[in-house]
Amino acid sequence: MGCSFFFASKTRRLIFGYCDILAHCRTQIGIFLIGILATACGEDGPIVPPPVPPPPPDPRAGLIDTVRLLAEQRNLDPLLPPDPVRTELVELGRVLLFDKILSGNRDVSCATCHLPSQAMGDGRSLSIGQEGVGLGPGRTHPNGVFTARHSPALFNLHTSKQFFWDGRVELLDNGSMRTPANDQLTSEMEAVFEFGALSAQPMFPVFTRVEMRAQSGNEIADLPDTDYPLVWAALMARLSEIDTYRQMFEAAYPGVLFDDMTFAHAANAMAGFMVSELAFTDTPWDRFLLGNDDEMSDAALRGAKSFMASVRCMRCHETDQFDDRNGEFHNVALPQIGPGQETDPGSNDDFGRERTTGDPLDRRMFKTPALRNVELTAPYGHAGQFTTLLGIVEHYDEIDNRLANYDVSQLEPALQGTILNNFSAILETRDTILLDVVFEEGEAEDLVAFLKSLTDDAARNLNSLAPVSVPSGLSIDK
Repeated sequence: MGCSFFFASKTRRLIFGYCDILAHCRTQIGIFLIGILATACGEDGPIVPPPVPPPPPDPRAGLIDTVRLLAEQRNLDPLLPPDPVRTELVELGRVLLFDKILSGNRDVSCATCHLPSQAMGDGRSLSIGQEGVGLGPGRTHPNGVFTARHSPALFNLHTSKQFFWDGRVELLDNGSMRTPANDQLTSEMEAVFEFGALSAQPMFPVFTRVEMRAQSGNEIADLPDTDYPLVWAALMARLSEIDTYRQMFEAAYPGVLFDDMTFAHAANAMAGFMVSELAFTDTPWDRFLLGNDDEMSDAALRGAKSFMASVRCMRCHETDQFDDRNGEFHNVALPQIGPGQETDPGSNDDFGRERTTGDPLDRRMFKTPALRNVELTAPYGHAGQFTTLLGIVEHYDEIDNRLANYDVSQLEPALQGTILNNFSAILETRDTILLDVVFEEGEAEDLVAFLKSLTDDAARNLNSLAPVSVPSGLSIDK
């Protein structure tokens, strides 16, 4: 009995002890909760804890938004491809562009200065036409003869209305066409043109002696310099002797006999080839505009922002093709090299647009080049004065000083001694929109990154554009 009592008493003490512990814990918990409530409450009610700070902004996301907004404000859209061109016309234009039969001495073709291996240029500051030896950057002339201007790019010409550096072939606002031939380019010829002023463009290099016609030694060179129709007719007479050409012309223009055609039909076919085969519109920039943020690097985005906002590039390069929307010409303070275009004895100057309009206010103004695929078309400038893309971009940074300090060593030796010391005359009509343009550190490199985003990768290798052979059987430059 004593043992039972002892164990019963001990059990009760343990139970009561546990209860005391639990009671103490409840008291402490209550005090703790009261403390929390007391801390969280003020005299006027609960105190709201401060919000959790947001994560730091993503610089790239902000840059993307800025570039998209700038593009929208400037009405920039992906470049649209041209309408399809009938195959027969394209193939006729292809062989004509590569056939040396269109040159006086049958030694150069249009492709000699527009080589597929050189992105449809020739990789030279100034081209070498008649009597030249070799191709591309290595081409030479036995007498050191150069053309006056750099071979222009041929990409996406379906968007253009003006051609040549001085715009001497152009479609005017009233729908009429201006060319060096004036009324010798008849309304019947113009009726053949399917691609606006581009259809007229191939009619003029074949007339120029230093480019294709030659000074002497052939029946076309013997024709007077004042008669375009005679030269064009002589070229068609050559083509008429080749049955394959007769067949190809009549296939390209169904229902029209070859004997009823003029050189306008040939020029229109070459334009059709350029429209069909040299339109390249699938670039990182286009894909970015369509919503793919990953297409543009940070440097390209910064360059796009500078291009559209801070460096004034879009004062001139303002279309989806990045040429001049209103067809204006500009003097961008480029040094003058080479033989020039002026007819005054001993003058190697080039008055640019003034040669077309006759207006002294247009002196030394040149066409604003389109910038798509510009990465591929060095050198740059109306006389190829800059051999790298970075070089031409940096020229716009404090432009007057850049002109004064132009690095002539970038030119091939035969051209280095041709630079004119006429800098003050150039600056007299230099475009005022370029005043006070100063780049920030790294801005030129960013602009180059943006310009490279305008390259369609499909334009990097154009070797497939050359035909296997041409109807004349002459060799092909490619």
